[in-house]
Amino acid sequence: MENKLLHTPEGVRDIYNDECEKKHALLSRMRAVIHSFGYRFIETPTFEFSDIFGNEVGTTPSKELYKFTDREGNTLALRPDITPSVARAASKYFPIENKPVRLCYQGNVFINNNSYQGRLKESTQLGVEFIGENSVDADSEIIALVVKNLREAGLEDFQISIGHANLFRGLVKAAGFSPEEVEQLKTLIQNKNFFGVEAFISEYNLSKELVGLFNILGKMYASPKEWDFAFSLAADYPEIEEALSYLKKLYELLEIYDVTKYISFEMGLISTYQYYTGILFSGYTFGSGEPIVKGGRYDGLLSYFGKNAPAIGFALMVDQLLLALERQKIEVDMEKQQEVILYTENNRKIAVATAEELRNEGKVVTLVRMDDKKGSLAEYQEKYQGNKLTVLDGEF
Repeated sequence: MENKLLHTPEGVRDIYNDECEKKHALLSRMRAVIHSFGYRFIETPTFEFSDIFGNEVGTTPSKELYKFTDREGNTLALRPDITPSVARAASKYFPIENKPVRLCYQGNVFINNNSYQGRLKESTQLGVEFIGENSVDADSEIIALVVKNLREAGLEDFQISIGHANLFRGLVKAAGFSPEEVEQLKTLIQNKNFFGVEAFISEYNLSKELVGLFNILGKMYASPKEWDFAFSLAADYPEIEEALSYLKKLYELLEIYDVTKYISFEMGLISTYQYYTGILFSGYTFGSGEPIVKGGRYDGLLSYFGKNAPAIGFALMVDQLLLALERQKIEVDMEKQQEVILYTENNRKIAVATAEELRNEGKVVTLVRMDDKKGSLAEYQEKYQGNKLTVLDGEF
């Protein structure tokens, strides 16, 4: 009879053996890259008051939250997104700062997706938040850090798609669309249905300039030279023109970081998170149907927690990144080879001393006491093949 206690709920999974070792080795390497840019780790609770992730903050829809109540009757939620938690903590512990605050985190998030989507409901994120500076310099640093992390992971064939939240906002404002029309248009764009977008805007009496600007939402551009024509179309729309100019300046700084080969501009990029106010971006590579990194600027988010400070950040989707590496056959090197010392009861003392000496040298050592009732020396050697084996002399 099947033991149901051995199974996990739908949407979560166990990670063990080499897969778990690879995950932690990858995280260690990427954490070192983040530290090299001056970011310091922060840990926030796995669950918070549900209002932290409410509609007003602009994060995850209520139906996708794992909610529960504590004994005092407060409604709590497992975090679906770590950025609001860091924003809350930064507002509490860094209320007044005369310099930017660079924070980073690692943790699991929980989203109650529909089962047919085939997505994990619990996944690991490694992220960064740059708080206290609203500048193209801060934005370019964040993008450069994303690229360096992905390259450290072993990827070379990936693309970071960058957009700007004010492009869509400026367009729907200029067109005078109602909230219902905005949501309908947003759904079409998020589903990459740009024929539907074209049909949608054709029903309205929009200027040819505005129609031309709506048409760039379905395009991908490698550099600002490819959208130079859009500046003349945006001459009467300051919010749109400013967003295009900002992306052009961002590209110039990314050239200094020498990362533009990994960059493209997706003018129709829209996030499900409503708190983004400036640039937003997603990273993609072969072997993953989901983004391997997501991020953007959120200059209004901290104000919900009492701190008026601009910020930008990103989250690396670690499980998706590992899946992509596996499918691209890119190996994640383990940090250290494991050594195994095979010993008998007669030489236990020297085995322990040898193991301690090797561990003090930074090596990973496993002690295995052999028992002739459980196998021969040859069987033990076969069982632990693949490791560096040391067999201590003694009767067996």
